[in-house]
Amino acid sequence: MTIDVHAHFVPRSSIEELSRRGSDFGIDLLETEPGCHCCRFPSGAQVRPFFDSLSDVPARLGEMEGMGVDRQVLTIWTDIFGYELPADKGDQWHRMLNDTLGEMCAETPDRFSWMASGALQDASKAARELERGMAAGAIGGIVAAHVDGQNLGECDLDDYWAACVELNAPVFIHPVNPVPSPRERKFALSQVVAYTTDTSLTVGSLISTGVLDRFPDLQLILSHGGGGLPWLIGRFDRMYEAAPSKVTGTVCDHPPSDYLTRMYYDTILHSGPALRYLRDLVGIEKMLIGTDAPFPPGDYDPLGTLRAAAFSEEDIQKIGEKNPRTLFGENRFA
Repeated sequence: MTIDVHAHFVPRSSIEELSRRGSDFGIDLLETEPGCHCCRFPSGAQVRPFFDSLSDVPARLGEMEGMGVDRQVLTIWTDIFGYELPADKGDQWHRMLNDTLGEMCAETPDRFSWMASGALQDASKAARELERGMAAGAIGGIVAAHVDGQNLGECDLDDYWAACVELNAPVFIHPVNPVPSPRERKFALSQVVAYTTDTSLTVGSLISTGVLDRFPDLQLILSHGGGGLPWLIGRFDRMYEAAPSKVTGTVCDHPPSDYLTRMYYDTILHSGPALRYLRDLVGIEKMLIGTDAPFPPGDYDPLGTLRAAAFSEEDIQKIGEKNPRTLFGENRFA
């Protein structure tokens, strides 16, 4: 069995619920052209339109067959998480998203699993929603990499992290950049640079503020091979050694590189040398298959990518099946 831990989906029932109940959430569903809709949030931010392959189950199953993927662990598209919403409305929004995603996965339980999202603008509400989601069949949680522009390590999220540990729920950290800045709008710089930088910034903050010291059993999954973190880890260590904490604000107990093997990393790097570097840095046991379906930066031949990078069939089996079973629990996958 090959398990893809990084794939996105927005059930059509979610969009239908938004159409009926947008005022409950404070989100407008706009028709940008006939049959094409997008979300607009209270700030005025308008997210890219929903596209068919984000919501089409038969098409997704066909894609999985073509990729050699037997099961996907699905998450809602993080660009619509709406952490800017008032906490009560955000809580309702994520409750609906989790209900519709969980129901859709339950219809095809041999092919789909899911991770629950929550209104991270209120850590306690997000923790309770994670508990509810796990009770309903979720196998972990997903968070966007910043809360309305603030790095996760600088947010008061201990209630949420504590719930993740108590529930033994791995947490997938995924970057978010629904409205690119002017510097990122051309040349695919948003997808290539901004998203991966978002991961680097927030994981750097989680390490530096001592979150991983306070929660040593917290299990984190990093998208896109960890963003820039694996490549910048020497600079993180250098600043840890060279600059006083009163200047940087860093309070972690150990050099940042000591925390790398505490986390898991997907394989969406599109480069053999990069994949081999990640393997040498964190170990084969910390790597997981990812496709990022159905988005353009995804890897739609993840097994072929690993073979082209000279990974052995034994290593590919570890990355594709053994490691996710170890992380999520053997009983999570039939």
